[in-house]
Amino acid sequence: MFKQQIITRILTAVKPYKLILGIAMICMVLVAAFSAAQAYMVKPLLDKIFFEQNSRMLNILPLALVGIFLFKGFFYYSYSVLLEKVGQSVIRDFRKKIYKHLQALPLEYYHKTPTGELISRIISDVTLIQSAVSHALVGILKDTFQVLGLLGVIFYQNWKLASMSMVFLPLALIPIILFGRMHRKLSTENQKTTAHVSNILHETISGIRIVKAFCMENYEINRFTKRIENLLRIIIKDSKVKNFSHSFMELLGGIFVAWIIWYGGHEVLKGLSTPGTFFSFLTALVMIYEPIKGISRMNSTIQQGLAAATRVFAILDIKPKIIDKPGAHSLPPLGQSIELQNVSFHYDNNIEVLNGIDLSVKKGELLAIAGPSGGGKTTLVNLIPRFFDVTGGSILIDGKDIREVTMNSLRDQIAMVTQETILFNDTIRNNIAYGDLNKSEDEILEAANAAHALGFIKELPDEMDTVIGESGAKLSGGQRQRLSIARALLKNAPILILDEATSSLDTESEREVQKALENLMKNRTTFVIAHRLSTIQNADRIIIIQDGRIIEEGTHESLLTKEGVYETLHKMQYAGEDQDLLRVSS
Repeated sequence: MFKQQIITRILTAVKPYKLILGIAMICMVLVAAFSAAQAYMVKPLLDKIFFEQNSRMLNILPLALVGIFLFKGFFYYSYSVLLEKVGQSVIRDFRKKIYKHLQALPLEYYHKTPTGELISRIISDVTLIQSAVSHALVGILKDTFQVLGLLGVIFYQNWKLASMSMVFLPLALIPIILFGRMHRKLSTENQKTTAHVSNILHETISGIRIVKAFCMENYEINRFTKRIENLLRIIIKDSKVKNFSHSFMELLGGIFVAWIIWYGGHEVLKGLSTPGTFFSFLTALVMIYEPIKGISRMNSTIQQGLAAATRVFAILDIKPKIIDKPGAHSLPPLGQSIELQNVSFHYDNNIEVLNGIDLSVKKGELLAIAGPSGGGKTTLVNLIPRFFDVTGGSILIDGKDIREVTMNSLRDQIAMVTQETILFNDTIRNNIAYGDLNKSEDEILEAANAAHALGFIKELPDEMDTVIGESGAKLSGGQRQRLSIARALLKNAPILILDEATSSLDTESEREVQKALENLMKNRTTFVIAHRLSTIQNADRIIIIQDGRIIEEGTHESLLTKEGVYETLHKMQYAGEDQDLLRVSS
Protein backbone atom coordinates (compact mmCIF):
# COMPACT_ATOMS: atom_id res chain seq x y z
CA MET A 1 0.00 0.00 0.00
CA PHE A 2 1.41 3.39 -1.02
CA LYS A 3 2.22 5.97 1.66
CA GLN A 4 -0.15 8.49 0.08
CA GLN A 5 -3.04 6.00 0.26
CA ILE A 6 -2.33 5.29 3.92
CA ILE A 7 -2.23 9.00 4.83
CA THR A 8 -5.48 9.57 2.90
CA ARG A 9 -7.20 6.77 4.82
CA ILE A 10 -5.92 8.06 8.16
CA LEU A 11 -7.17 11.55 7.33
CA THR A 12 -10.55 10.03 6.39
CA ALA A 13 -10.69 8.53 9.89
CA VAL A 14 -9.96 12.00 11.34
CA LYS A 15 -12.61 13.72 9.17
CA PRO A 16 -15.53 13.35 11.67
CA TYR A 17 -13.53 15.50 14.09
CA LYS A 18 -12.72 18.30 11.63
CA LEU A 19 -14.55 20.95 13.74
CA ILE A 20 -12.45 20.13 16.83
CA LEU A 21 -9.34 20.04 14.64
CA GLY A 22 -10.30 23.41 13.16
CA ILE A 23 -10.54 24.98 16.61
CA ALA A 24 -7.24 23.34 17.58
CA MET A 25 -5.59 24.76 14.46
CA ILE A 26 -6.82 28.25 15.27
CA CYS A 27 -5.28 27.85 18.74
CA MET A 28 -2.05 26.68 17.07
CA VAL A 29 -1.96 29.77 14.86
CA LEU A 30 -2.41 31.95 17.94
CA VAL A 31 0.38 30.06 19.77
CA ALA A 32 2.61 30.64 16.73
CA ALA A 33 1.67 34.33 16.72
CA PHE A 34 2.52 34.72 20.41
CA SER A 35 5.80 32.82 19.85
CA ALA A 36 6.66 35.32 17.13
CA ALA A 37 5.71 38.15 19.51
CA GLN A 38 8.12 36.71 22.10
CA ALA A 39 10.96 36.86 19.59
CA TYR A 40 10.00 40.37 18.46
CA MET A 41 9.90 41.62 22.10
CA VAL A 42 13.68 41.09 22.35
CA LYS A 43 14.26 44.20 20.17
CA PRO A 44 12.32 46.79 22.29
CA LEU A 45 13.51 45.16 25.53
CA LEU A 46 17.15 45.63 24.57
CA ASP A 47 16.96 48.88 22.59
CA LYS A 48 14.41 50.79 24.70
CA ILE A 49 15.39 49.64 28.18
CA PHE A 50 19.10 48.77 28.13
CA PHE A 51 20.43 51.08 25.43
CA GLU A 52 17.98 54.04 25.46
CA GLN A 53 17.27 53.54 29.23
CA ASN A 54 13.57 54.43 28.83
CA SER A 55 12.03 54.08 32.34
CA ARG A 56 8.43 54.23 30.99
CA MET A 57 9.10 51.21 28.78
CA LEU A 58 10.63 49.44 31.77
CA ASN A 59 7.17 49.48 33.41
CA ILE A 60 5.19 48.57 30.27
CA LEU A 61 7.26 45.93 28.40
CA PRO A 62 7.61 43.35 31.25
CA LEU A 63 3.81 43.44 31.73
CA ALA A 64 3.33 42.98 27.97
CA LEU A 65 5.73 40.03 28.08
CA VAL A 66 3.72 38.40 30.94
CA GLY A 67 0.53 38.87 28.87
CA ILE A 68 2.16 37.17 25.87
CA PHE A 69 3.22 34.18 27.98
CA LEU A 70 -0.24 33.99 29.60
CA PHE A 71 -2.17 33.89 26.31
CA LYS A 72 0.35 31.57 24.68
CA GLY A 73 -0.02 29.15 27.62
CA PHE A 74 -3.83 29.24 27.41
CA PHE A 75 -3.96 28.50 23.69
CA TYR A 76 -1.23 25.84 24.04
CA TYR A 77 -3.34 24.08 26.70
CA SER A 78 -6.47 24.36 24.54
CA TYR A 79 -5.02 22.84 21.37
CA SER A 80 -3.16 20.11 23.32
CA VAL A 81 -6.35 18.91 25.03
CA LEU A 82 -8.35 19.12 21.79
CA LEU A 83 -5.73 17.12 19.87
CA GLU A 84 -5.63 14.47 22.59
CA LYS A 85 -9.41 14.16 22.32
CA VAL A 86 -9.18 13.73 18.54
CA GLY A 87 -6.37 11.19 18.83
CA GLN A 88 -8.12 9.09 21.47
CA SER A 89 -11.41 9.27 19.53
CA VAL A 90 -9.66 8.00 16.39
CA ILE A 91 -8.05 5.13 18.33
CA ARG A 92 -11.46 4.21 19.77
CA ASP A 93 -13.04 4.27 16.30
CA PHE A 94 -10.29 2.12 14.80
CA ARG A 95 -10.54 -0.47 17.58
CA LYS A 96 -14.33 -0.66 17.25
CA LYS A 97 -14.04 -0.93 13.47
CA ILE A 98 -11.40 -3.68 13.59
CA TYR A 99 -13.27 -5.65 16.25
CA LYS A 100 -16.53 -5.38 14.30
CA HIS A 101 -14.72 -6.46 11.14
CA LEU A 102 -13.14 -9.44 12.93
CA GLN A 103 -16.60 -10.60 13.96
CA ALA A 104 -17.58 -10.72 10.28
CA LEU A 105 -14.58 -12.80 9.18
CA PRO A 106 -15.08 -16.57 8.73
CA LEU A 107 -13.62 -19.26 10.99
CA GLU A 108 -11.11 -20.06 8.28
CA TYR A 109 -9.36 -16.73 8.89
CA TYR A 110 -8.95 -17.50 12.61
CA HIS A 111 -7.49 -20.90 11.78
CA LYS A 112 -4.72 -19.18 9.81
CA THR A 113 -4.04 -16.13 12.01
CA PRO A 114 -2.49 -16.38 15.50
CA THR A 115 -4.60 -14.85 18.27
CA GLY A 116 -1.65 -12.91 19.70
CA GLU A 117 -1.11 -11.18 16.37
CA LEU A 118 -4.73 -10.01 16.24
CA ILE A 119 -4.49 -8.69 19.81
CA SER A 120 -1.30 -6.84 18.89
CA ARG A 121 -2.99 -5.19 15.90
CA ILE A 122 -5.94 -3.95 17.97
CA ILE A 123 -3.93 -2.79 20.99
CA SER A 124 -0.38 -1.91 19.94
CA ASP A 125 -0.68 -0.94 16.26
CA VAL A 126 -3.74 1.25 16.73
CA THR A 127 -1.99 3.10 19.58
CA LEU A 128 0.88 3.94 17.20
CA ILE A 129 -1.64 5.33 14.70
CA GLN A 130 -3.06 7.52 17.46
CA SER A 131 0.41 8.89 18.21
CA ALA A 132 0.87 9.71 14.54
CA VAL A 133 -2.51 11.48 14.40
CA SER A 134 -2.69 13.43 17.65
CA HIS A 135 0.98 14.22 18.16
CA ALA A 136 3.00 13.89 14.99
CA LEU A 137 0.86 14.88 12.00
CA VAL A 138 -0.85 17.66 13.90
CA GLY A 139 2.39 18.58 15.70
CA ILE A 140 3.95 19.19 12.31
CA LEU A 141 1.10 21.58 11.50
CA LYS A 142 1.77 23.41 14.77
CA ASP A 143 5.49 23.63 14.08
CA THR A 144 4.83 24.79 10.51
CA PHE A 145 2.64 27.64 11.79
CA GLN A 146 5.33 28.57 14.29
CA VAL A 147 8.03 28.56 11.60
CA LEU A 148 5.89 30.80 9.35
CA GLY A 149 5.23 33.27 12.20
CA LEU A 150 8.91 33.47 13.12
CA LEU A 151 9.92 33.83 9.48
CA GLY A 152 7.75 36.93 9.41
CA VAL A 153 9.73 38.34 12.35
CA ILE A 154 13.19 37.69 10.86
CA PHE A 155 12.21 39.11 7.46
CA TYR A 156 10.77 42.16 9.17
CA GLN A 157 13.94 42.66 11.24
CA ASN A 158 16.50 42.05 8.50
CA TRP A 159 15.24 40.81 5.14
CA LYS A 160 18.71 40.59 3.59
CA LEU A 161 20.12 38.40 6.37
CA ALA A 162 16.87 36.41 6.46
CA SER A 163 17.12 35.68 2.71
CA MET A 164 20.68 34.45 3.14
CA SER A 165 19.59 32.28 6.08
CA MET A 166 17.05 30.49 3.90
CA VAL A 167 19.91 28.74 2.11
CA PHE A 168 20.52 26.66 5.24
CA LEU A 169 16.89 25.64 5.90
CA PRO A 170 16.59 23.11 3.00
CA LEU A 171 19.53 21.23 4.54
CA ALA A 172 17.27 20.42 7.49
CA LEU A 173 15.16 18.24 5.18
CA ILE A 174 18.08 15.84 4.58
CA PRO A 175 17.83 13.91 7.88
CA ILE A 176 14.02 14.03 7.77
CA ILE A 177 13.86 12.30 4.37
CA LEU A 178 16.96 10.12 4.70
CA PHE A 179 16.24 8.69 8.14
CA GLY A 180 12.46 8.59 7.70
CA ARG A 181 12.71 5.52 5.46
CA MET A 182 14.91 3.75 8.01
CA HIS A 183 12.42 4.53 10.80
CA ARG A 184 9.50 3.07 8.85
CA LYS A 185 11.35 -0.15 7.98
CA LEU A 186 12.50 -0.67 11.58
CA SER A 187 9.04 0.18 12.90
CA THR A 188 7.47 -2.51 10.71
CA GLU A 189 9.98 -5.04 12.07
CA ASN A 190 9.26 -3.83 15.61
CA GLN A 191 5.50 -4.30 15.23
CA LYS A 192 5.85 -7.77 13.66
CA THR A 193 8.15 -8.89 16.46
CA THR A 194 5.80 -7.42 19.10
CA ALA A 195 2.98 -9.46 17.54
CA HIS A 196 5.12 -12.62 17.79
CA VAL A 197 5.84 -11.87 21.46
CA SER A 198 2.13 -11.32 22.09
CA ASN A 199 1.33 -14.63 20.41
CA ILE A 200 3.86 -16.55 22.53
CA LEU A 201 2.38 -14.97 25.68
CA HIS A 202 -1.16 -15.94 24.66
CA GLU A 203 -0.17 -19.52 23.80
CA THR A 204 1.88 -20.20 26.91
CA ILE A 205 -0.47 -18.52 29.39
CA SER A 206 -3.58 -20.25 27.97
CA GLY A 207 -1.69 -23.55 27.73
CA ILE A 208 0.25 -23.27 31.01
CA ARG A 209 -0.95 -26.69 32.25
CA ILE A 210 0.56 -28.44 29.21
CA VAL A 211 3.78 -26.42 29.55
CA LYS A 212 4.14 -27.55 33.16
CA ALA A 213 2.98 -31.12 32.50
CA PHE A 214 5.68 -31.61 29.87
CA CYS A 215 8.35 -29.73 31.86
CA MET A 216 8.80 -27.24 29.04
CA GLU A 217 9.19 -24.13 31.19
CA ASN A 218 12.84 -23.62 30.18
CA TYR A 219 12.05 -24.18 26.51
CA GLU A 220 9.29 -21.56 26.62
CA ILE A 221 11.51 -19.15 28.59
CA ASN A 222 14.22 -19.51 25.91
CA ARG A 223 11.71 -19.08 23.09
CA PHE A 224 10.31 -15.94 24.73
CA THR A 225 13.81 -14.63 25.51
CA LYS A 226 14.89 -14.96 21.86
CA ARG A 227 11.90 -12.89 20.72
CA ILE A 228 12.48 -10.27 23.41
CA GLU A 229 16.20 -10.05 22.53
CA ASN A 230 15.28 -9.61 18.87
CA LEU A 231 12.80 -6.88 19.83
CA LEU A 232 15.50 -5.14 21.91
CA ARG A 233 17.92 -5.27 18.95
CA ILE A 234 15.36 -3.59 16.68
CA ILE A 235 14.49 -0.93 19.29
CA ILE A 236 18.19 -0.11 19.89
CA LYS A 237 18.80 0.11 16.14
CA ASP A 238 15.85 2.47 15.76
CA SER A 239 17.11 4.50 18.73
CA LYS A 240 20.52 4.84 17.06
CA VAL A 241 18.92 6.14 13.87
CA LYS A 242 16.69 8.53 15.83
CA ASN A 243 19.50 9.94 17.96
CA PHE A 244 21.95 10.20 15.08
CA SER A 245 19.31 12.19 13.22
CA HIS A 246 18.94 14.47 16.27
CA SER A 247 22.74 14.93 16.59
CA PHE A 248 23.03 15.73 12.90
CA MET A 249 20.33 18.40 13.28
CA GLU A 250 22.15 19.84 16.33
CA LEU A 251 25.40 20.10 14.37
CA LEU A 252 23.64 21.68 11.42
CA GLY A 253 21.94 24.16 13.74
CA GLY A 254 25.22 25.00 15.50
CA ILE A 255 26.95 25.77 12.20
CA PHE A 256 23.98 27.87 11.12
CA VAL A 257 23.83 29.93 14.36
CA ALA A 258 27.62 30.42 14.38
CA TRP A 259 27.49 31.83 10.84
CA ILE A 260 24.58 34.15 11.76
CA ILE A 261 26.49 35.47 14.81
CA TRP A 262 29.62 36.05 12.72
CA TYR A 263 27.79 37.80 9.87
CA GLY A 264 25.22 39.69 12.03
CA GLY A 265 27.91 40.74 14.50
CA HIS A 266 29.85 42.38 11.67
CA GLU A 267 26.72 44.32 10.67
CA VAL A 268 26.24 45.62 14.25
CA LEU A 269 29.91 46.65 14.47
CA LYS A 270 29.57 48.52 11.16
CA GLY A 271 26.45 50.31 12.47
CA LEU A 272 24.18 48.73 9.87
CA SER A 273 21.99 47.13 12.56
CA THR A 274 21.17 47.74 16.25
CA PRO A 275 21.99 45.18 18.94
CA GLY A 276 18.26 44.84 19.70
CA THR A 277 17.42 44.13 16.06
CA PHE A 278 20.21 41.56 15.80
CA PHE A 279 19.31 39.73 19.03
CA SER A 280 15.61 39.78 18.10
CA PHE A 281 16.59 38.26 14.73
CA LEU A 282 18.83 35.69 16.42
CA THR A 283 16.14 34.75 18.97
CA ALA A 284 13.56 34.23 16.18
CA LEU A 285 16.08 32.16 14.24
CA VAL A 286 16.86 29.93 17.24
CA MET A 287 13.12 29.58 17.88
CA ILE A 288 12.61 28.56 14.22
CA TYR A 289 15.24 25.88 14.63
CA GLU A 290 13.35 24.23 17.52
CA PRO A 291 10.17 23.39 15.54
CA ILE A 292 12.33 22.17 12.63
CA LYS A 293 14.05 19.80 15.07
CA GLY A 294 10.56 18.88 16.31
CA ILE A 295 9.54 17.89 12.79
CA SER A 296 12.64 15.69 12.60
CA ARG A 297 11.80 14.03 15.94
CA MET A 298 8.18 13.51 14.97
CA ASN A 299 9.21 11.90 11.71
CA SER A 300 9.99 8.62 13.51
CA THR A 301 6.56 8.71 15.18
CA ILE A 302 4.89 9.30 11.82
CA GLN A 303 6.81 6.42 10.22
CA GLN A 304 5.76 4.14 13.10
CA GLY A 305 2.16 5.24 12.63
CA LEU A 306 2.28 4.63 8.87
CA ALA A 307 3.79 1.17 9.37
CA ALA A 308 1.11 0.36 11.98
CA ALA A 309 -1.64 1.72 9.71
CA THR A 310 -0.45 -0.58 6.91
CA ARG A 311 -0.92 -3.60 9.20
CA VAL A 312 -4.30 -2.38 10.48
CA PHE A 313 -5.65 -1.64 7.01
CA ALA A 314 -4.43 -5.09 5.88
CA ILE A 315 -7.05 -6.57 8.25
CA LEU A 316 -9.77 -4.09 7.35
CA ASP A 317 -9.23 -4.79 3.64
CA ILE A 318 -9.97 -8.50 4.00
CA LYS A 319 -13.36 -9.10 2.46
CA PRO A 320 -15.58 -11.49 4.46
CA LYS A 321 -16.34 -14.49 2.24
CA ILE A 322 -19.54 -15.46 4.04
CA ILE A 323 -22.06 -12.60 3.99
CA ASP A 324 -25.77 -12.11 3.46
CA LYS A 325 -26.72 -11.87 -0.19
CA PRO A 326 -28.43 -8.62 -1.23
CA GLY A 327 -32.15 -9.05 -0.62
CA ALA A 328 -31.68 -12.11 1.61
CA HIS A 329 -34.86 -12.92 3.55
CA SER A 330 -35.42 -14.37 7.01
CA LEU A 331 -35.66 -18.14 7.38
CA PRO A 332 -38.99 -19.31 8.84
CA PRO A 333 -38.83 -21.86 11.70
CA LEU A 334 -37.89 -25.38 10.61
CA GLY A 335 -41.03 -27.15 9.46
CA GLN A 336 -40.07 -30.28 7.51
CA SER A 337 -36.45 -31.21 6.83
CA ILE A 338 -32.81 -30.32 6.29
CA GLU A 339 -31.29 -31.58 3.05
CA LEU A 340 -27.72 -31.76 1.82
CA GLN A 341 -27.62 -32.19 -1.94
CA ASN A 342 -24.35 -33.38 -3.51
CA VAL A 343 -22.40 -31.31 -0.98
CA SER A 344 -18.64 -30.99 -1.34
CA PHE A 345 -16.16 -28.82 0.51
CA HIS A 346 -12.49 -27.99 0.40
CA TYR A 347 -10.33 -25.39 2.16
CA ASP A 348 -8.11 -22.86 0.37
CA ASN A 349 -5.42 -25.51 -0.02
CA ASN A 350 -7.87 -27.39 -2.30
CA ILE A 351 -7.60 -30.58 -0.24
CA GLU A 352 -11.08 -32.08 -0.47
CA VAL A 353 -12.74 -32.68 2.90
CA LEU A 354 -16.26 -33.63 1.80
CA ASN A 355 -17.39 -35.02 -1.54
CA GLY A 356 -20.84 -35.91 -2.89
CA ILE A 357 -22.74 -35.83 0.43
CA ASP A 358 -26.47 -36.51 -0.06
CA LEU A 359 -28.48 -36.48 3.14
CA SER A 360 -32.02 -35.70 4.26
CA VAL A 361 -32.85 -35.19 7.96
CA LYS A 362 -36.50 -34.89 8.96
CA LYS A 363 -37.74 -32.49 11.59
CA GLY A 364 -37.35 -34.03 15.07
CA GLU A 365 -34.95 -36.72 13.87
CA LEU A 366 -31.85 -37.64 15.85
CA LEU A 367 -29.03 -38.20 13.37
CA ALA A 368 -25.72 -39.55 14.69
CA ILE A 369 -22.50 -39.06 12.72
CA ALA A 370 -19.58 -41.41 13.35
CA GLY A 371 -16.46 -42.56 11.57
CA PRO A 372 -12.68 -42.49 11.69
CA SER A 373 -10.92 -39.32 12.82
CA GLY A 374 -10.33 -36.77 10.05
CA GLY A 375 -13.18 -38.08 7.91
CA GLY A 376 -15.03 -34.74 7.78
CA LYS A 377 -17.65 -35.11 10.53
CA THR A 378 -17.10 -31.71 12.19
CA THR A 379 -16.74 -29.98 8.83
CA LEU A 380 -20.15 -31.37 7.81
CA VAL A 381 -21.99 -29.90 10.81
CA ASN A 382 -20.06 -26.59 10.49
CA LEU A 383 -21.60 -26.13 7.05
CA ILE A 384 -25.15 -26.03 8.46
CA PRO A 385 -24.77 -22.69 10.37
CA ARG A 386 -22.56 -21.40 7.51
CA PHE A 387 -19.34 -21.25 9.50
CA PHE A 388 -18.04 -22.35 6.10
CA ASP A 389 -19.84 -22.27 2.77
CA VAL A 390 -20.13 -25.35 0.62
CA THR A 391 -17.81 -25.35 -2.41
CA GLY A 392 -20.21 -27.58 -4.33
CA GLY A 393 -23.86 -28.58 -4.04
CA SER A 394 -26.29 -26.97 -1.61
CA ILE A 395 -27.85 -27.19 1.86
CA LEU A 396 -31.62 -26.66 2.01
CA ILE A 397 -33.90 -26.05 4.99
CA ASP A 398 -37.50 -26.67 4.02
CA GLY A 399 -36.42 -26.32 0.39
CA LYS A 400 -34.69 -22.95 0.91
CA ASP A 401 -30.96 -22.68 0.18
CA ILE A 402 -29.28 -21.41 3.37
CA ARG A 403 -27.15 -19.05 1.23
CA GLU A 404 -30.34 -17.21 0.24
CA VAL A 405 -31.44 -16.38 3.80
CA THR A 406 -29.94 -14.06 6.42
CA MET A 407 -27.27 -15.58 8.64
CA ASN A 408 -28.91 -14.24 11.81
CA SER A 409 -32.23 -15.94 11.03
CA LEU A 410 -30.36 -19.18 10.18
CA ARG A 411 -28.16 -19.22 13.27
CA ASP A 412 -31.06 -18.21 15.52
CA GLN A 413 -32.48 -21.67 14.79
CA ILE A 414 -29.28 -23.53 15.73
CA ALA A 415 -27.83 -24.35 19.15
CA MET A 416 -24.41 -25.94 19.58
CA VAL A 417 -22.61 -27.91 22.28
CA THR A 418 -19.03 -28.78 21.37
CA GLN A 419 -16.24 -30.88 22.82
CA GLU A 420 -14.25 -27.69 23.48
CA THR A 421 -16.51 -25.91 25.94
CA ILE A 422 -16.45 -22.16 25.33
CA LEU A 423 -17.35 -20.13 28.42
CA PHE A 424 -16.52 -16.56 29.33
CA ASN A 425 -14.93 -14.93 32.38
CA ASP A 426 -18.31 -13.78 33.64
CA THR A 427 -21.04 -14.90 36.02
CA ILE A 428 -22.78 -18.25 35.64
CA ARG A 429 -26.01 -16.35 34.98
CA ASN A 430 -24.54 -14.40 32.05
CA ASN A 431 -22.90 -17.50 30.61
CA ILE A 432 -26.19 -19.40 30.58
CA ALA A 433 -28.08 -16.40 29.19
CA TYR A 434 -25.41 -15.74 26.53
CA GLY A 435 -27.25 -14.88 23.33
CA ASP A 436 -30.19 -13.28 25.12
CA LEU A 437 -29.25 -11.47 28.33
CA ASN A 438 -32.89 -10.36 28.75
CA LYS A 439 -34.04 -13.84 29.77
CA SER A 440 -35.82 -13.91 33.13
CA GLU A 441 -34.30 -15.43 36.26
CA ASP A 442 -36.93 -18.20 36.24
CA GLU A 443 -36.06 -19.16 32.65
CA ILE A 444 -32.34 -19.27 33.48
CA LEU A 445 -32.95 -21.43 36.59
CA GLU A 446 -35.21 -23.75 34.61
CA ALA A 447 -32.51 -24.22 31.94
CA ALA A 448 -29.86 -24.84 34.61
CA ASN A 449 -32.11 -27.42 36.30
CA ALA A 450 -32.85 -29.23 33.02
CA ALA A 451 -29.09 -29.30 32.35
CA HIS A 452 -28.47 -30.94 35.77
CA ALA A 453 -26.37 -27.92 36.71
CA LEU A 454 -28.51 -26.36 39.44
CA GLY A 455 -27.16 -28.70 42.12
CA PHE A 456 -23.51 -27.66 41.84
CA ILE A 457 -24.45 -24.01 41.17
CA LYS A 458 -26.24 -23.78 44.54
CA GLU A 459 -23.15 -25.12 46.29
CA LEU A 460 -21.02 -22.23 45.00
CA PRO A 461 -20.52 -19.21 47.34
CA ASP A 462 -22.24 -16.71 45.03
CA GLU A 463 -24.43 -19.22 43.20
CA MET A 464 -25.60 -17.65 39.92
CA ASP A 465 -23.38 -14.60 40.49
CA THR A 466 -20.20 -16.69 40.68
CA VAL A 467 -17.56 -15.52 38.19
CA ILE A 468 -16.15 -18.74 36.68
CA GLY A 469 -12.76 -17.50 35.41
CA GLU A 470 -11.27 -17.59 31.93
CA SER A 471 -12.87 -20.45 29.92
CA GLY A 472 -14.59 -21.57 33.13
CA ALA A 473 -11.28 -22.44 34.80
CA LYS A 474 -12.88 -22.56 38.28
CA LEU A 475 -15.22 -25.41 37.27
CA SER A 476 -14.70 -29.08 36.44
CA GLY A 477 -15.05 -30.38 32.88
CA GLY A 478 -18.48 -31.85 33.58
CA GLN A 479 -19.71 -28.64 35.22
CA ARG A 480 -18.51 -26.55 32.28
CA GLN A 481 -20.25 -28.86 29.82
CA ARG A 482 -23.52 -28.74 31.75
CA LEU A 483 -23.40 -24.91 31.66
CA SER A 484 -22.96 -25.01 27.89
CA ILE A 485 -25.95 -27.39 27.68
CA ALA A 486 -27.99 -25.00 29.86
CA ARG A 487 -27.03 -22.20 27.44
CA ALA A 488 -28.25 -24.28 24.50
CA LEU A 489 -31.46 -25.21 26.36
CA LEU A 490 -32.22 -21.55 27.07
CA LYS A 491 -31.76 -20.66 23.40
CA ASN A 492 -34.51 -23.18 22.63
CA ALA A 493 -33.49 -23.54 18.98
CA PRO A 494 -35.20 -26.18 16.79
CA ILE A 495 -31.87 -27.46 15.38
CA LEU A 496 -29.20 -28.85 17.70
CA ILE A 497 -25.58 -29.73 16.90
CA LEU A 498 -23.61 -31.82 19.41
CA ASP A 499 -19.95 -32.18 18.45
CA GLU A 500 -18.46 -34.92 20.67
CA ALA A 501 -20.03 -33.24 23.68
CA THR A 502 -19.03 -35.98 26.15
CA SER A 503 -15.78 -37.34 24.69
CA SER A 504 -13.46 -35.53 27.13
CA LEU A 505 -15.40 -36.40 30.31
CA ASP A 506 -14.89 -39.10 32.92
CA THR A 507 -17.58 -41.76 33.36
CA GLU A 508 -19.35 -40.08 36.31
CA SER A 509 -19.44 -36.66 34.60
CA GLU A 510 -20.58 -38.27 31.37
CA ARG A 511 -23.62 -39.80 33.08
CA GLU A 512 -24.70 -36.37 34.39
CA VAL A 513 -24.04 -34.68 31.05
CA GLN A 514 -25.84 -37.46 29.15
CA LYS A 515 -28.96 -36.91 31.26
CA ALA A 516 -28.76 -33.19 30.47
CA LEU A 517 -28.32 -33.94 26.78
CA GLU A 518 -31.41 -36.14 26.77
CA ASN A 519 -33.42 -33.17 28.03
CA LEU A 520 -31.77 -30.93 25.43
CA MET A 521 -32.50 -33.25 22.48
CA LYS A 522 -36.23 -33.59 23.17
CA ASN A 523 -38.35 -32.37 20.24
CA ARG A 524 -35.32 -31.07 18.35
CA THR A 525 -33.70 -31.96 15.05
CA THR A 526 -30.32 -33.13 16.30
CA PHE A 527 -26.97 -33.81 14.68
CA VAL A 528 -24.70 -35.75 17.05
CA ILE A 529 -21.01 -36.35 16.33
CA ALA A 530 -20.08 -39.25 18.55
CA HIS A 531 -16.70 -40.48 19.66
CA ARG A 532 -18.17 -43.03 22.05
CA LEU A 533 -20.57 -45.19 20.07
CA SER A 534 -22.39 -46.17 23.26
CA THR A 535 -23.90 -42.67 23.37
CA ILE A 536 -25.65 -42.98 19.98
CA GLN A 537 -27.19 -46.45 20.11
CA ASN A 538 -30.67 -44.94 20.45
CA ALA A 539 -30.28 -42.55 17.50
CA ASP A 540 -32.98 -42.66 14.82
CA ARG A 541 -30.25 -43.04 12.23
CA ILE A 542 -26.48 -43.31 12.15
CA ILE A 543 -24.26 -42.36 9.22
CA ILE A 544 -20.59 -43.30 8.89
CA ILE A 545 -18.32 -40.75 7.17
CA GLN A 546 -14.92 -41.81 5.91
CA ASP A 547 -12.63 -39.82 3.58
CA GLY A 548 -15.36 -37.21 3.09
CA ARG A 549 -18.08 -39.64 1.94
CA ILE A 550 -21.05 -41.38 3.58
CA ILE A 551 -20.12 -45.05 3.37
CA GLU A 552 -22.73 -46.58 5.72
CA GLU A 553 -26.18 -45.59 6.96
CA GLY A 554 -28.75 -47.21 9.24
CA THR A 555 -29.71 -47.90 12.86
CA HIS A 556 -27.32 -49.23 15.47
CA GLU A 557 -28.60 -52.81 15.06
CA SER A 558 -28.66 -52.77 11.25
CA LEU A 559 -25.12 -51.37 11.01
CA LEU A 560 -23.76 -54.08 13.34
CA THR A 561 -25.16 -56.76 11.06
CA LYS A 562 -23.45 -55.25 7.98
CA GLU A 563 -20.02 -56.06 9.48
CA GLY A 564 -18.57 -52.84 8.00
CA VAL A 565 -16.71 -49.86 9.40
CA TYR A 566 -19.29 -49.20 12.17
CA GLU A 567 -19.11 -52.79 13.39
CA THR A 568 -15.28 -52.61 13.37
CA LEU A 569 -15.26 -49.35 15.36
CA HIS A 570 -17.81 -50.83 17.79
CA LYS A 571 -15.66 -53.91 18.41
CA MET A 572 -12.51 -51.82 18.91
CA GLN A 573 -14.21 -49.56 21.46
CA TYR A 574 -15.81 -52.32 23.47
CA ALA A 575 -12.60 -54.36 23.44
CA GLY A 576 -10.79 -51.32 24.86
CA GLU A 577 -13.49 -50.77 27.51
CA ASP A 578 -13.39 -54.45 28.55
CA GLN A 579 -9.61 -54.24 29.01
CA ASP A 580 -10.04 -51.10 31.13
CA LEU A 581 -12.55 -52.94 33.34
CA LEU A 582 -10.14 -55.86 33.76
CA ARG A 583 -7.37 -53.48 34.84
CA VAL A 584 -9.66 -51.82 37.39
CA SER A 585 -10.87 -55.15 38.84
CA SER A 586 -7.33 -56.52 39.12
